[in-house]
Amino acid sequence: MSRSTRAAGRRSAPKANRSRHKAHRARTVSKAIGLTLVSALVPGSGFVMGGRTKLGAFVMTLSIGLLGLLAFVGLTKRDAVLTLAVDPSQLLIATAAVVVLGLLWIWIVVASHKLLRPVSLTAVGRLAGSAFVGLLCFGIAVPTTVAAQSVMAQRDLVGSVFASEGNSKSATRPKVEDKKDPWADTPRLNILLLGADDGAGREGTRTDTVMVASIDTKTGDTKLISLSRNWMRMPFPEDSPLHKFYPDGFYDPDGPAEQPEFYLDAMYRNLPLAHKQALGPSDNEGADVLKVSAGAALGLDIDYYMQVNLKGFESIVDALGGISVNINYKVPIGGDYKGPSPNDDILPKDYLQPGPNQKLNGHDALWFARGRYGLDDASRQERQRCTIHALVSSANPGTLVTKYQQIASASKKLLQTDIPQEILPAFIELGLKVKGAKVTNVDLDKKKNFPSGQNPDYEAMAQIVQNAIANKKPVPTTTGTPTKKPSTGKTSPAKPPAGGTEDLNDACAYHPANP
Repeated sequence: MSRSTRAAGRRSAPKANRSRHKAHRARTVSKAIGLTLVSALVPGSGFVMGGRTKLGAFVMTLSIGLLGLLAFVGLTKRDAVLTLAVDPSQLLIATAAVVVLGLLWIWIVVASHKLLRPVSLTAVGRLAGSAFVGLLCFGIAVPTTVAAQSVMAQRDLVGSVFASEGNSKSATRPKVEDKKDPWADTPRLNILLLGADDGAGREGTRTDTVMVASIDTKTGDTKLISLSRNWMRMPFPEDSPLHKFYPDGFYDPDGPAEQPEFYLDAMYRNLPLAHKQALGPSDNEGADVLKVSAGAALGLDIDYYMQVNLKGFESIVDALGGISVNINYKVPIGGDYKGPSPNDDILPKDYLQPGPNQKLNGHDALWFARGRYGLDDASRQERQRCTIHALVSSANPGTLVTKYQQIASASKKLLQTDIPQEILPAFIELGLKVKGAKVTNVDLDKKKNFPSGQNPDYEAMAQIVQNAIANKKPVPTTTGTPTKKPSTGKTSPAKPPAGGTEDLNDACAYHPANP
């Protein structure tokens, strides 16, 4: 073969290659747009239709394999998913992976369209094809960006609220050896729930809401126990350093009968000021003090606390899209007692009116939980339990997915806790059990055990709690039917027999006194 013949063969090869790809191109712009859409829905198919069979088969296999892997992990490796969701370093890797996959998807769409479009294009056809590809790329970029931002919001939330054991201090947190199964030797987990109010007009922080959630770690069944804000003589265990300062409970033996600075709601602020680090180094001394004292009052070992800033509570409710509650009587918005005479009072600005299934925004939900002008503490505590019940019910998957960044941002400002990062996967699993389990209120028998807050019978209340946890039915101590509506702050809504338990679905149902 002569040199000129070989040269001619080499020159003709590219033409053959170009004609082969030309044969696979769409004949019209509309058909090219349709095939490009298919390539976006089935990544790699555009390469196959455009003649790049090997590349297309590789991309399609990779895409299907990746989807299959994600489905397999999501359905069978729940522990691994939960671990990733609460590990800041893994969340950072996940963010990078989401961005890279989004960019690759966009490249596949653009490259497929270039391969499929007609060789000869009018200006209108080129503009139409480019506009459609741009819309497809935008449609990919938006969810990719949202997904990446949501993952980063989760990382920020975990890092801001849940510190690792090595980077946090707690004088009362239990030491967990088995991080994967921390409840192996813990039949019940006791968590202190605090509602802290450090708003305008308050000197320091007071915990107007104090509850204990006692959770069965096997079933998720939960007992909610409310402590009254005006309890005095809150006890400390004999082995606690604070017991030597207050052997007969937190109060001043030489003071008057009523001592607001020795109320339960004042302990968070006053005890750390009076006895700094008496329990040991801590990131939240007030919460540690309340864990020890509330545990002694109820006969429980409190494991962890979760503290909610009441102002931030509005943000989390709004982020969830509101909560639905049944309102059985008028609940005041605002109002306060300022002196011995009713003329000194600050009257409520308005009232939440009775009605079933009322949808409340953050502002109104906060007042539903804390409004007390003209009402008693028992009705307030019940509404607080119903608010928690409504929050748990409102946290559905659809809302969490669509509003996750807003929820995470609100939660970061809302929550403070000593739950360590290392056991968050187990806590999420337990939370899912609680959502589908039975939640009941434990009645501590106010009439018998704390008709006033000056000298509550903590020993009797601890026995009620133990009976409730053991599911022992109490002997009724009262007769007759209690009123369902607090009238002037002297009575409470309908309650179970003294010392008994009541399902929150029943307690929070619509049962007005005058329907």
